[in-house]
Amino acid sequence: MNPVKISYFTDALCVWAYISQIRMDELKANFKDAVEIECRYFHVFGNVSSKMDTAWKQRGGLSAYRQHVREVVEKFGHVELHERTWQADVPKSSMPAHLWLCAIRDVQTAARCAPGSSDRAAWAFRDAFFRHGRDISQAKVLLDIVESIGLPAAEIRDAVATGAAHAALADDLELARAQSIAASPTLLFNEGRQRLTGNVGYRIIEANIRELLEASPGQLSWC
Repeated sequence: MNPVKISYFTDALCVWAYISQIRMDELKANFKDAVEIECRYFHVFGNVSSKMDTAWKQRGGLSAYRQHVREVVEKFGHVELHERTWQADVPKSSMPAHLWLCAIRDVQTAARCAPGSSDRAAWAFRDAFFRHGRDISQAKVLLDIVESIGLPAAEIRDAVATGAAHAALADDLELARAQSIAASPTLLFNEGRQRLTGNVGYRIIEANIRELLEASPGQLSWC
């Protein structure tokens, strides 16, 4: 049986992606080789200042957004929010983190770091921002995180310097555009015919995957 392939689109600064990581971990643990999750990145917070001015200006700006994030996090027991997050050292953009994550994915694909390194780094970046209040738009912070989790920093920096990471991120952004991805997180599967967006519970994700695994060939497109 072929695995269910899932394209998982997120923004590193998205609180819902931070909260949803536990669901992705549960999927991998429960379905193992029956699912293949491909992490992709696109920018909801490509320009943080502009987003706060346009989407949150009438609601109180950055301080109101910070309170919104705090209220969201407080509803879940498995995540934490630092008092500095969205208050001090506010990231200017999620794009630097995405660029480095694409660099790590490129290095991993070339077997120059351990399998799963990209997933570990994605969580480490989010954890650094939300739980520790660090500015993950700064290269020096990203480098420190990469080194702290034992990834090959020289290889990753080379992928950024040579443009390989930029090419990989361009592919992610083009796929997001082609699939009209507009929210983080979004799970895209069944060759783009099915998607789940936002704060979707684990059981709903699981039900969709089981349907695909158990369906007879052609059953999902009988018309």
